[in-house]
Amino acid sequence: MKLSRPVSWFLLAFGAWSWVIWVTFAKNLWEDASGLAFDDAGDPTAYFWVHLTLAVVSFVLGTVIGVIGLRGVRALRQTS
Repeated sequence: MKLSRPVSWFLLAFGAWSWVIWVTFAKNLWEDASGLAFDDAGDPTAYFWVHLTLAVVSFVLGTVIGVIGLRGVRALRQTS
């Protein structure tokens, strides 16, 4: 299957965007001082685990999508 140039670039940009957004989100979650992510004893709460899982899954999916876009861009460069 061949991806068009705009679709390939969109997928690559989406993957890069995922890296920026979800790494920042996980960093902010880890440094949370509001009391949502960690209880008074400093232990992670259910909020922390749910949002960390969300961030990791989204980061992995964004990475996979970005790799598909990168492969599409490379394939287009080889044929032109």
